[in-house]
Amino acid sequence: MHPLSPLDGRYQKKVAVLSPYFSEEALMKARVEVEILYFLALADEPKVKELKRVSHADRTKLMAMIEKFGAKDLAIISNFEQRTNHDVKAVEYYLRKKFQSMPSLRKSINFIHFGLTSEDINNLAYGILIMRSLKEVLKLELKAVLAELGSMGRRWKNTELLSLTHGQPATPTTLGKEFLVFHERMNRQISSLYDFHMCGKLGGAVGNFLAHQAAYPEVNWEAFGRKFVRSLGLTPLRYTTQINPHDDLAELSHHFFRINTILIDLSRDLWFYISRGIFTQKKIGSEVGSSTMPHKVNPIDFENAEGNLGLSSALFHHFAEKLPISRLQRDLSDSTVQRNLGVAFGHHLLALQSLKKGLQKLQLNPQHIREELDHHPEVLAEAIQTVMRKNGVQDAYEQMKKLTRGEKVTREKLRECVEEMSLPKEEKEKLLRFL
Repeated sequence: MHPLSPLDGRYQKKVAVLSPYFSEEALMKARVEVEILYFLALADEPKVKELKRVSHADRTKLMAMIEKFGAKDLAIISNFEQRTNHDVKAVEYYLRKKFQSMPSLRKSINFIHFGLTSEDINNLAYGILIMRSLKEVLKLELKAVLAELGSMGRRWKNTELLSLTHGQPATPTTLGKEFLVFHERMNRQISSLYDFHMCGKLGGAVGNFLAHQAAYPEVNWEAFGRKFVRSLGLTPLRYTTQINPHDDLAELSHHFFRINTILIDLSRDLWFYISRGIFTQKKIGSEVGSSTMPHKVNPIDFENAEGNLGLSSALFHHFAEKLPISRLQRDLSDSTVQRNLGVAFGHHLLALQSLKKGLQKLQLNPQHIREELDHHPEVLAEAIQTVMRKNGVQDAYEQMKKLTRGEKVTREKLRECVEEMSLPKEEKEKLLRFL
């Protein structure tokens, strides 16, 4: 087997944790789960008299069918699909075959996929898989990165650092604050992600339960549908066409697009900090930084993160732009696009892993930080001119501009300037201590 995608080749082990949510087997298993749970919900509806309530023993067997679903079951469904050229119909035939082997359920076969269209099953299957992946993998990975940023922010909260604005020396900051900027940005997006829920559509061929009502007009199918969708942990949609309009997937894509953008910003800043010498990186003896330059220790973790975040965002952008648009009741273009959800999340996960690895390899270079600050005392001009303004000195900004703009200034020169100012003694002493 020769994988076409690096996610299934080079990086397969790193993203394998997502396979239970985004592989073909995972999708088929989720479809089987929705079909069985729907069948059980129908059996619990007293007005559907032709379908008897399912015994506890049979209910246990059906739930075990979901839990034990594996490669052999996928192969059976795939064989059906080769004949039907329709994946959800293949799932229905698979379940029919299973029910045939259970005498107590054999007479209930006609109620498998009763009144449904394939999108009823598909959107609910994707919904539960995405919500589980968020809860069990993706949110946890994001919180791990968030924790690293918070830890670094606290560790270096008093570490003074030369700022760069427009790439030029600027007013000093603290390294801890710079990490906490990203911590706050990420925390806001992650908190918003926790409020997100996938939606669910159940309504038959064109979203109005027409076939259901024809068979059982006495049943309140809208209430039935809402209850069933909620039982899956999804938010019910009241008005739909044949499909879930995918505004939920667009919203989720925008969430991750924003998260990816923030993390690209972080990756580039850390790359520049390493380039400036603010950080060195822990060396791993067996690793090679360059095939020809033995001295190199490259910031590859942040470069890998940036690349994978870009790939992930490109897909999320397409999902948000494409999926909410469908011709009239539906077209099939959404189906092939949704199959790539795992690719977007896979590249996102790879990026988080690279970021964590890179963050854990950072080593502070305090000597270089001090040398940078000592080399650029002119950046203190903002504070000096602000104190001058406070004390009524006219043209304070212009005076400091003349002294420092584009000039090489020493701390001694700044001290001389302060000594000559018409400032109260205590204010001069404060500034001199500052210098």
